[in-house]
Formats: sequence, C-alpha cells, structure tokens
Amino acid sequence: MMLRWMVAVIWALCASGVNAELNWQAALSGEHRSEDNKARDAYRHPQETLTFFGLSSAMTVMEISPGGGWYTEVLAPLVAENGALIAAHSSPNGGSYARRSLGGFLRKLGENGEVFEAVEVATLQPPSAISPTPPGSVDLVLAFRNVHSWLRADQAETMFATIAESLKPGGILGIVQHRGSAELTLEQMKKTAYVSEEKVIELAELSGLELDARSEINANPKDTKDYPRGVWTLPPTLAAGDEGREGYLAIGESDRMTLRFIKPAE
Repeated sequence: MMLRWMVAVIWALCASGVNAELNWQAALSGEHRSEDNKARDAYRHPQETLTFFGLSSAMTVMEISPGGGWYTEVLAPLVAENGALIAAHSSPNGGSYARRSLGGFLRKLGENGEVFEAVEVATLQPPSAISPTPPGSVDLVLAFRNVHSWLRADQAETMFATIAESLKPGGILGIVQHRGSAELTLEQMKKTAYVSEEKVIELAELSGLELDARSEINANPKDTKDYPRGVWTLPPTLAAGDEGREGYLAIGESDRMTLRFIKPAE
C-alpha cells in the first residue's frame, strides 16, 4: 500500500508540474479543429478530462479506437514536442465500417500534416487485440466511449488485459463511457451502449488495474437513458432523425462516467 501511495503522489506531482506547460490554446482553438468539433467541448470537457487523467506533455499516450479523431485533434498538439501519441485504430483488413473509419481518420491526418506529423497510427482491435506497443511502455491509455463496443464484440476482457500489459507500472488508464444503472443486464448494455460503472470497474480489476479516482466532469443529469435507439438517439448521432430532435438536442450528449485506473507498481 505504501509503494502504491508513493507512486500516486509522484504521478500527481509530475502531472501538476508539467500540465502548466500544455498549450491548451493551440490544442482547443487551433484552425485544425472544425467549429462543429469545437462545439462538442461543452459536452466532452476535454481540458478538464485530460487534466483529471494526469496528461503531461512528455507522456507516451495511446488512444484506443479514435474513430474520426475528435480527441486526437486535442491530444496531438499537447504531446507533439516532448511526448508521443499512438492512435490504435481499426485494422485496414477489417470490415467495411472499420475501413471507412480508418480511411476518414487517415485523411484527417493527411490534411493537417503539421499538427498530426508525430501521430503513430497502429492497430489494437478485436479479435486479436495484440498491442502495437512493447509491454510496459505506455504512460497513459485513453478509451473514450469504447467499452460498449468491446462488450458487443465479446472482447472486453481481452482489451482490458492488453491495455494493462501495455501500461508501465504506475501507468494510467482513463475511461469515459456512457453510464447506465447497476441493474442493467449485459445484453441491455450491448443494445443501448449504456454500461454500468460496476461492470467497467469489474473488467479493469480483472486485468490487474485498480480504480484510482472517479469524476463527474462528464455527467449529464438530463439524460434519461430510456431511448428506443439507445445512446445513439442523442447528439451527435441523433439516430431518430427529425423525430423528437429538439428535445434530444436540449438534453445534449449522454451522461458519462469518468474513471481513472492505475497499474500497480511492481
């Protein structure tokens, strides 16, 4: 316990010291971000979230399944000079959705080469979930709204185990996930994309990680979580089209847990 406490203290001191050097203005307000993406900051709180996870400019960071690169836009300028960003995206040999997603992401990187020059694109996806990094080489792994996809693919335990292996002792896993109630069944989680905090913590602990802290940065009490099309009913997807659109826009994006896990020091 004493060793774990010392690791946590050292991590917090280092994070607070280096975070002062992070260029949030360039990351959040740069021309590489569209106005639509900047508008999502009000729901996703990137500066507060990444600060809570302990991001520093010198870290090796792995972002899991970055999708269209919303968070990559923020992360890349922050670690460009002193750190590294590994974008663990879809396999080019995956299905059509995976290829479209990866293609759009690569196009974004190519169109803003100066911003994304140091981003390393790699693959970490079910079913193999082989890490693109050597074991114990990553300071911070970030997973934004991914856990429900891992559950749907029956690969959640594999993904958590691979992430844990990638982290350095004392390394951090930061998770933001649509939050459901503790009473949800596994099938309901898969169908709606709302996952209970208890389930996420269980999966992380099975991989050897320990819950270090929780935050309500990304909470949304307006989210009733009872939509026929699950979380995709809400922005930004708005799966119901014009039906109830104004009401869903008024709710905003989903209620989300924000959890920080630590890999115990050896």
